[in-house]
Amino acid sequence: MKLTDLKPAQGSTKARKRLGRGPGSGHGKTAAKGHKGQASRSGGTKAPWFEGGQQPLTRRVPKRGFTNIFRQEYSIVSLERLEKFDADAVVTPQILYEAGVINKKHQGVKILSDGTLTKALVVSAHKFSKKSIEKIEAAGGRVEILS
Repeated sequence: MKLTDLKPAQGSTKARKRLGRGPGSGHGKTAAKGHKGQASRSGGTKAPWFEGGQQPLTRRVPKRGFTNIFRQEYSIVSLERLEKFDADAVVTPQILYEAGVINKKHQGVKILSDGTLTKALVVSAHKFSKKSIEKIEAAGGRVEILS
């Protein structure tokens, strides 16, 4: 067998339509485009969102709200996720990222009070819920708020 002997499987390919090649082809004269009108012209198809000239939906519906460009996004970490660290460990956003607890390296971290904490940890994060601070300190740990 040689590369020149290779052919596509039977029925897997289809000959292209040769439009406008005379009456014998079955696609002569109007080249399967019908008679006159927008659809018969070159480039004469309408955009899928075109509504026949009436006011488009996107312009009929009023605009509401805005996007605050100063919004700060936080990666949420619950106390039960901090349970995996050793006692007296210092937990920072960098360490959380390396441990796979958070996905984004340069995003703020907020600690929430879901679950319980049994180890004394030094936790550094950008934000804490009030309950999470109480639980960390009750376990003998310390909270450091990053700016």
